[in-house]
Amino acid sequence: MKENLLLRILKQALPYLRQYSKQVMVVKLGGEIAANRDALGSLAEDISLLVHVGIRMVVVHGGGPQATEISKRLGIQPLMVEGRRVTDEQTLDVAKMVFAGKINTDILSALRGEGVRAVGLSGVDANIVSAVRRKPTPMKDEVTGEVRVVDFGFVGDVQDVDASLLSLLMENGYVPVLASLGADDEGEILNINADTVSSVLAADLRASKLISLTAVPGVLRNKDDPGSMIPMLTVKEARALLTSGVVSGGMKPKITALCDAVEKGVRRGHILSGLQAGSILLELFTRDGCGTLIAGDAEAAEAAADASAARKAEESAAQSERLPGATPAVGRPSWDAPAGAGPR
Repeated sequence: MKENLLLRILKQALPYLRQYSKQVMVVKLGGEIAANRDALGSLAEDISLLVHVGIRMVVVHGGGPQATEISKRLGIQPLMVEGRRVTDEQTLDVAKMVFAGKINTDILSALRGEGVRAVGLSGVDANIVSAVRRKPTPMKDEVTGEVRVVDFGFVGDVQDVDASLLSLLMENGYVPVLASLGADDEGEILNINADTVSSVLAADLRASKLISLTAVPGVLRNKDDPGSMIPMLTVKEARALLTSGVVSGGMKPKITALCDAVEKGVRRGHILSGLQAGSILLELFTRDGCGTLIAGDAEAAEAAADASAARKAEESAAQSERLPGATPAVGRPSWDAPAGAGPR
């Protein structure tokens, strides 16, 4: 029985391994994952496996919880508006120390321990992320409904990205690990939301997938009920959840970033728990996955149809007491292939 289960899993994964070779995938993680030793170790294992089967990886990270902790230690009261950090000069200094320093180095250390050649960068390096300082912005309070103008300080809006260095590193077997800082034309460093950075870079790199790791299993209809996770959303459905208020707080920029990336050509976006061991492998190499998939309308329809067909094939094989064959991968097809592979 155990041997049959292992064979079934391997046969299910094999088409994905063939399909994903040499594709680019961008993984975004927040500080809650980087601060958890077990979660970071599991992530490093996943990335190591993906790299060693020929997938090109870029890691983008923020570090909100750590920045908040250090700010409080220094007597600086953090201020968040719709999941985005208001950044004065002191808070910017904290972001530079935490993002480009401690967290980036911790991720590099975990990857090195799993045999991955990783390179630590920020968006300031090689003009990877060019930004402008955000102008004071009218924001609506989610609780009171009151609109007020918020000055985000040294927060940047991305104007352009140059991912050529990232491509060069990946082509030579390295994994870039990028902290979510950028700079303007005068060299002023700006704090940029990591979800936004990962989204624009994934689009520029023509990535097949943008994977956002969170502390929850995926997009929840009820934020207090992990069992309310939605396994698949079209971009239209995801944006409707944003406008309806079902999704709020720090999840809003994550979903917005994934939707933006898919609309700009990234094949599929994924939100899943970075605290679940092996979550990336389960999401990429099994038909059911383990998080929320966000795709365009046509992609979602094809995914649902192919998932149904794959399950029927497995049920038929089980009834005849044989192992199912290695069916076509239900992940994204290669760029040159016609569309038509399934859900994850």
